[in-house]
Amino acid sequence: MDYAKEALRLHEQWKGKIEVQATVPVATKEDLSLAYTPGVAAPCLEIQKDVNKSYDLTRRHNLCAVITDGSAVLGLGDIGPEAGMPVMEGKCVLFKAFGDVDAFPLCVKTHDVDEFVNAVYLISGSFGGINLEDIAAPRCFEIERKLKEKCDIPIFHDDQHGTAVITLAGLLNALKVVGKKKEDVKIVTSGAGAAAIAIVKLLLSAGFRNVVMTDRTGAIYAGREGLNWIKEEMAQVTNLQKETGKLADVIRGADVFIGVSAPGTLTKEMVQTMNKDAIVFACANPTPEIFPDEAKAGGAAVVSTGRSDYPNQINNVLVFPGLFRGALDCRARDITCGMKLAAAYGIAGLVSGEELGEEYIIPSAFDERVAKAVAEAVKRAAVKRDAAKMDAVKPAALKAAGEVKAAGEVKQGRE
Repeated sequence: MDYAKEALRLHEQWKGKIEVQATVPVATKEDLSLAYTPGVAAPCLEIQKDVNKSYDLTRRHNLCAVITDGSAVLGLGDIGPEAGMPVMEGKCVLFKAFGDVDAFPLCVKTHDVDEFVNAVYLISGSFGGINLEDIAAPRCFEIERKLKEKCDIPIFHDDQHGTAVITLAGLLNALKVVGKKKEDVKIVTSGAGAAAIAIVKLLLSAGFRNVVMTDRTGAIYAGREGLNWIKEEMAQVTNLQKETGKLADVIRGADVFIGVSAPGTLTKEMVQTMNKDAIVFACANPTPEIFPDEAKAGGAAVVSTGRSDYPNQINNVLVFPGLFRGALDCRARDITCGMKLAAAYGIAGLVSGEELGEEYIIPSAFDERVAKAVAEAVKRAAVKRDAAKMDAVKPAALKAAGEVKAAGEVKQGRE
C-alpha cells in the first residue's frame, strides 16, 4: 500500500481525527439549567474556594494537552505548528484508544522559549497533564525544565521520555536473552538529540555504567570543543574513559548499540567488531541505522527497530497512554524518574520467560495488558515518591497501585 497517498485521501475524507462529544443531555429546559446557567454557578463557586475541586467538578481529571511548536515534526523538521496538527491529532487518538485519556491538540506559534512556556502555563489550569511533542533540541530541554518549575501538573516530553522508557524496557529483556548484566555492558549511542539524551539519562538511573554517546563529529567526551550546553552536561556522566574517534572507532568491543540518528549510520562491518551476542537497537524512522538482516549478518543476537514490519518494535505507544493514565488517576504533580523506571520494568515484566526470545523482547503495541500495567506501576511509584496529590488518591487506587509488583526495585528521583 502507498501509505502516503492513502493517508492523504483519508485525511481529506475524515476532516480531522477527533471531535468533542457532550457527556450530559441538554434536551429540556431543566437540563440546560443544570449543565449551564444558572446551575453551573454552584460548581464554579466550589472551585473558587478550592482549585483542586476542578478535578472533581469538571473533566480536568482526564484531560491532557498535546502541544507542539512544529519545530521537529517526525523526520520532517521545522514545518510550522499548523503543519504539525495532523500528528498532534493522531497522538490524541492514541491517548484515547490506548489509555482512555481525553487529549487536545494545541499548536503554539512561537520558537521563543519563554513565550512558549508562558503560553502553556497560562492554560495549564484546564488540564491534568501536558504532553510536549515534536519540539527541537536543545530548546525542548529548557522548555520542559521551565514548565516543570512553573506548573503543578505532569509535564512530559514524549520524544524524550517515552522513547527512553520503551528502550530501557526492551534492553532489560534483551540482556536476559544474551545473558549479560547491565553493570557489565558497554553501550554506544548514535545521535545526541532529545531522544538519545533522555535514553542515556534513564539508563544511568537504571544502573548502567558504561555509555559512550556519539554525534556527527564523533564520540562525546569532557573537554571536546564545540559541544553545546546539553552535550557538555552529558559529557560529565558518560564516556568517562574519554574515548575518541568516530562511531566505527568506539563501537569496537561494545555490547549494545542504540541508534536514534540517521539511516545507514551503522554497518555490518561495525557490528562485526562488537562483542559476541551484540544487541542492536536501530530506531531511526522510517529507515533505521541498519536493517535487521544486515545486523544479524554482522553477528548481532538481538535487533530492534522503530518499524512495525520487523520484530521488537520500539514504539512509544506502549508508554505514554498508560503513563498518563496512571499519572491522572493519582493526580500526580510530576512525572519522576522513578515513575519512568517503574513503567519500563512494568512493560518488560509482561514478557514471560517462556515467551522471551531474540525476536520477542517487547510486548505488541496492541497488547491490552500494557497500558494497565504501566498505569498501575506509575501510580505505585508516584505514591511511594509522594509525587501524587495524596488527598486525591482514593483508597481503591492506592490498593491497586500497591498490588503491582515491580520487576525490580527502582530508585525514586526527579530528573
